[in-house]
Amino acid sequence: MAKKSSKSGIIFLQVLLALLAISVIVYSIKLIKERQALAKAQAANYAAFGIEMPLNYSLHGIDVSSHQSIIYWPSVKAMKVNNISINFAFIKATEGTNDADKLFAKNWKITKQLGIIHGAYHFFLATKNGAIQAHNFIKITNLQKGDLPPVVDVEQLYGVAPNVMQQRLQQCLDSLESQYHIKPIIYTYIDFYTHFLGEKFDNYPLWIAHYLESDKPRIKRNWLFWQHSEHGHVNGIITSVDCNVFKGDSLEFKSILLKK
Repeated sequence: MAKKSSKSGIIFLQVLLALLAISVIVYSIKLIKERQALAKAQAANYAAFGIEMPLNYSLHGIDVSSHQSIIYWPSVKAMKVNNISINFAFIKATEGTNDADKLFAKNWKITKQLGIIHGAYHFFLATKNGAIQAHNFIKITNLQKGDLPPVVDVEQLYGVAPNVMQQRLQQCLDSLESQYHIKPIIYTYIDFYTHFLGEKFDNYPLWIAHYLESDKPRIKRNWLFWQHSEHGHVNGIITSVDCNVFKGDSLEFKSILLKK
């Protein structure tokens, strides 16, 4: 009986050591891939932004997610072309009720260390409970004084009736406002806003996506941010990236940041 017990213990130890070895190998491969991705990002240097940047705006920014892979943020911060630089960054944090962007924590930490003003956004799924989606965002992010307000990115109905989507979106917005004591920003496209959000959500700050316009988005209501292109090139980023402007000067920009 003692021999069987001893043999079982040896087998268990061998299995444990094998699992540990596999974990070390997997972690090493992940580390190598991250270093390779970072090296590529460091090498990503462009002569210009690759797009026509709108005139008469003093504050420019980007929005990113894991789609951009690992970003070399020092190069992002240092880039300056024709007196235009990157003044802020919106970073994808969460999606739906459970998912978190795999690079959010890294992007959030480094932009904070470099002093890049940043904000976090949640990709809203109309098929899911709005309050639970807000909780997912709150759980993953750590918004602090000086950060941009929370953003809810709503783009599709996913087969849900418009009034149901609106109810769930309102749940999400209410929960975020209760947490941060500031109205969240809504991000969407002009057509979606016009058909499914207009009037009911006119009292929320708007970040509007409208491409192929030279000076401003074609929307009647007031807006705060304008995503004018999805094809920008920014140093430190190996993929194309969304480019945005803020409607206002530096004092107005400072006034919208979280106060506590």
